[in-house]
Amino acid sequence: MENAIRNPRPGPPGGVADRIAERTLARRGQDYSSEVRRLLDAGLEVMRACGTTSRPRVADIVAAAGLSNDAFYRHFASKDALVAALLEEGTERLTGYLTHRMEAEPTPEGRVRRWVEGILAQAADEDVAAATLAVLWNAGSVGVGEAAGPPSASAPLAGVVEGVFVELGSTDPALDASLAAHAVVGVLSDHLWRRTRPTAEDTRRIVAACLAIAIAT
Repeated sequence: MENAIRNPRPGPPGGVADRIAERTLARRGQDYSSEVRRLLDAGLEVMRACGTTSRPRVADIVAAAGLSNDAFYRHFASKDALVAALLEEGTERLTGYLTHRMEAEPTPEGRVRRWVEGILAQAADEDVAAATLAVLWNAGSVGVGEAAGPPSASAPLAGVVEGVFVELGSTDPALDASLAAHAVVGVLSDHLWRRTRPTAEDTRRIVAACLAIAIAT
């Protein structure tokens, strides 16, 4: 034992050194995950508070999160990167919600109706509508390259309903689902900006339009 301590050699894979390093990395990963969560939550809250009158600074977000600029830039290259992450997270939650709603419907027409209702519901709750509008407005200033363009919620939402368009007989379900998603998101955006809520007639008409897009082809 004494000789081994005086003349250390690399330990075997999975030995004490590796296990200690893994524990350190695990703790650091948990700390970093907590930092990111605090930054995302603070970013959303600050953007909602600013509304569409001003765009928050990184300094505002880190102050609300109780973190430092170093912590912010450890995870995000810029404020635009955080905005894109907020849009991505919100879209993931919405697509999961839509998928769950649609699973209960036995017909493709019913699934399209559930899909449209779920998207337009983002304008029904005042707090949700305010937060959604703030993120979309901030995302409008985000550029991720000329070829790709700014981040968009339409593509993931189209992916949720593309299979349903196949069932409805669309000859180009990817394109038709994309057209429908842009239409519904556009209607949602109009309601968010006007601070209005979609009516039952609004929903009926947009569902009919989405079904017409699929069936017409």
